[in-house]
Amino acid sequence: MSKANHSDRARFLARFALLAAAAAVLVVLVSLVEAGPLIILQGLAGLAVCAVGAWWFLAHRGIVRVLGGALAVGAPMAVLALFFNGGLWFTAPAGVALWAGALGCARGALRADRRPDPPAAVRPGRPPRRPVLIMNPASGGGKVARFGLVERAEKLGARVLLLTPGTHTDVEELARKAVAEGADLLGVAGGDGTQAMVAAVAAEHDLPFLVISAGTRNHLAMDLGLDRSDPSRCLDALTDGVELRMDLGDVAGRAFVNTVSFGVYAAIVQRPEYRDAKAGTALDALPDLLSGGAGERLDALADGRPVSGQQALLVSNNPYSAADPLDVGRRPRLDGGELGVLGIRVDGAAQAADLAVRGALSPALTMLTSRRVEVRAAAAAGADSDAGAGAASIPVAVDGEALTLPTPVVCTLRPRALRVLVPRDRPGAVDQAPELNWRRIATLALDRRGPGARS
Repeated sequence: MSKANHSDRARFLARFALLAAAAAVLVVLVSLVEAGPLIILQGLAGLAVCAVGAWWFLAHRGIVRVLGGALAVGAPMAVLALFFNGGLWFTAPAGVALWAGALGCARGALRADRRPDPPAAVRPGRPPRRPVLIMNPASGGGKVARFGLVERAEKLGARVLLLTPGTHTDVEELARKAVAEGADLLGVAGGDGTQAMVAAVAAEHDLPFLVISAGTRNHLAMDLGLDRSDPSRCLDALTDGVELRMDLGDVAGRAFVNTVSFGVYAAIVQRPEYRDAKAGTALDALPDLLSGGAGERLDALADGRPVSGQQALLVSNNPYSAADPLDVGRRPRLDGGELGVLGIRVDGAAQAADLAVRGALSPALTMLTSRRVEVRAAAAAGADSDAGAGAASIPVAVDGEALTLPTPVVCTLRPRALRVLVPRDRPGAVDQAPELNWRRIATLALDRRGPGARS
């Protein structure tokens, strides 16, 4: 699409976004005239009550948990009943639909107006001559067998090393042995934890690394734009691939490709029953963790900036999209050279309600970026000596793998340390939604200059 077409599309979408937003506001004003401002306040109150109920459900047991669940479900239903009884059976859905349309058009306008980022560290990939792929048959519910990955990989000239389910294998040692025997590419069909271990060996020897989306969630594969529905397509990189570079995280000397979690989630992952009953284990553990019983608060230093008393802390290899901080989804890039830091501190039902209503503006949520993050238990942060501060250990989840590490736990980043070979055609490589900026939308709607003009 030409620059002129991009500019016309951006202006059209921006104008439609403003019209839809104005119509949504008009619908709200009509609702106020028809039903009075009290019903809007009741709607906000219902949202807060729902958040309080969710907090009670997660942080308590027994009758309080039952009451919390009833509030979390009943409050939205009560708000809907109020809207219908107040004559808003049409205006409320119409306002929501208009506002959703405004947001969609606004993001489309910003995406059309945005100058594309240069493809940093991307070059044609040279087909490997002695690729070695490590595959876990149990990963992802048996995707290795279901998609015939072994047969397809061997047909393309790769040597496949199969892990034995139910037995412990030193994956890093397996990868090092493959390098010693002449491998010129290392790849993994398995979970992100296994990916990270082999990626560390590939980076150490400056070898290309191949990601095969045969895990359960495949977070790294998603952010690389790989096909997660058919992992066999990842093998196309062996014959028609391109190479890019990505950052590699380091936590206490151990590599990570996605995230390091501290606090509530890390404590839950430590439990042996978690793998077989994730939801039940979490519900059983959360009351102790959130109410301060078994759960320790965390203090962190992010490039020297204090982040204190957190219940949960997520450090990621490059920050996740800030479009919705409570829905950690995708990372717009993997070579930005910075860690993402997301901290949550909720001290009670009132703060839970505030977080639900205000989202990223709530003081319960901390979002920032950093090149070095140091984490320790809050109780150890005030120790009189460095020896006392370093004696404590805390639970840590590294790419979903449960560990216990001595504090302080230091997270850093090795910029562009990992060479990644990916297929030339990556169906999941979608353009990330830009951050919403209504001032820019207004400028685009009125702008008659060429594409990419800046106010």
